[in-house]
Amino acid sequence: MKRFVEGEDRRQGTLLPEYLEDYVSEENPVRVIDVFVDELDLQALGFDGVVPQVTGRPSYHPGLLLKIYVYGYINQIASTRRLEREAQRNVELMWLTGRLAPDFKTIADFRRDNGPAIRAACRQFIPLCRRLELFTHAVAAIDGSKFKAVNARDRNFTKAKLKARMAQVEASIEHYMAALETADRQDGEIAQTKAVRLTEKIAALREQMKDFQTLEAEVHAAPDQQISLTDPDARSMATSGRGSGVVGYNVQAAVDAKHHLIVAHEVTNVGHDRDQLANMGAQAKAEMGVESLDVLADRGYFSGEEVLACGTLGVMPYVPKPLTSGSKAKGRFGKQDFVYVPEQDIYRCPAGELLSRRMTTVEDGQTIHRYWNLSSCGTCPLKAQCTPSKERRIRRWEHEAVIDAMQARLDRKPDAMRIRRATVEHTFGTLKAWMGATHFRTKTLEKVRTEMSLHVLAYNLKRMIAILGVLPLMAAMRA
Repeated sequence: MKRFVEGEDRRQGTLLPEYLEDYVSEENPVRVIDVFVDELDLQALGFDGVVPQVTGRPSYHPGLLLKIYVYGYINQIASTRRLEREAQRNVELMWLTGRLAPDFKTIADFRRDNGPAIRAACRQFIPLCRRLELFTHAVAAIDGSKFKAVNARDRNFTKAKLKARMAQVEASIEHYMAALETADRQDGEIAQTKAVRLTEKIAALREQMKDFQTLEAEVHAAPDQQISLTDPDARSMATSGRGSGVVGYNVQAAVDAKHHLIVAHEVTNVGHDRDQLANMGAQAKAEMGVESLDVLADRGYFSGEEVLACGTLGVMPYVPKPLTSGSKAKGRFGKQDFVYVPEQDIYRCPAGELLSRRMTTVEDGQTIHRYWNLSSCGTCPLKAQCTPSKERRIRRWEHEAVIDAMQARLDRKPDAMRIRRATVEHTFGTLKAWMGATHFRTKTLEKVRTEMSLHVLAYNLKRMIAILGVLPLMAAMRA
């Protein structure tokens, strides 16, 4: 008696044909994709080919190709060649497409030609979440993360990198020239072969130097004095690791603090987050459909102008202020040790003396007030702990009251940054794990934005399936 589970004979026929429906259970997530795309108004979203041409070869319906993409990104299959293979052998995808199997070029062209429509379709998921009242907890966490582009670091050039590369080439030429002189003084076939090889290397390096000199002019002419050869929109960006960096894009995301759904996202090629607080906060507030929104962000988003702009948008920011002064590092009092008294428009120093406003200037478009004491600093017993100058001067922005109010909110909510980390950083980690080591596969900012939208839709669909379940989610989509 055999003690193993036996499979069917591959050559055994069946009396009745089997249905694809039998292979896809009622709780299979692929049914959510089918319902989601079927409920979209593809023509209103701007998809090409919704109304077929009356002549020529029949085309694939855009809804079919969109289903293939959504299925692929949910199952971490972003390659169009892999999607072509899966359509031919994957039973779930056969069920989803009705056994249609477009070739990879058709799949790739659909994403290339329908970028804005695909992004609009991905945004249609958020109104569903709003209809289900998932955003009653009006708190969102904002963060940015660097994602790799299809551009190697050696194919990205800044002024500093180009200067270093040219110095390396010059050093290599000198090294090979010295070796060539040594080879010329020797006799024999081996020396002649070595001389020929060294001559070829020197010629190749000189050609490379000419290319670098041409690139140098292009780098200086570029608006940000940086060019990328493979993906022209990718930019070199610093990361948290010392001496490290990535050539890629800066992805901004606003994540709902309760259900961890990505409510708004944006892809930029600017390497910092300082100008994104009001923009992302306003997008998140509009998508969540709330009257006011608490926004949690790290100190990389701190900007006085951005915090001020949030107040007019109905966004309440929680952003720690970075300590840019060197006073604390040198063991002296920092600005936070001086208490501002708004009723009298003065500062009270740690020694209890009062600093009055003495001057007002405009710096970088900002109105700055300066405060100091004319008489007490010279005889103050704490002067050594305060300043090496004649007197300690305090700068105050004309709108710094909004910064003080935000700091007071942070003091009343000490767990704000912990909530931010648990909300948005996990989201970015999940997305990068799905995308693999290479991250983006497309080139140029426009196409990368489309690719990111598909990743965000896949993430949100999986989150909603985990929260509600397949059947309730499909019922909500049909409602």
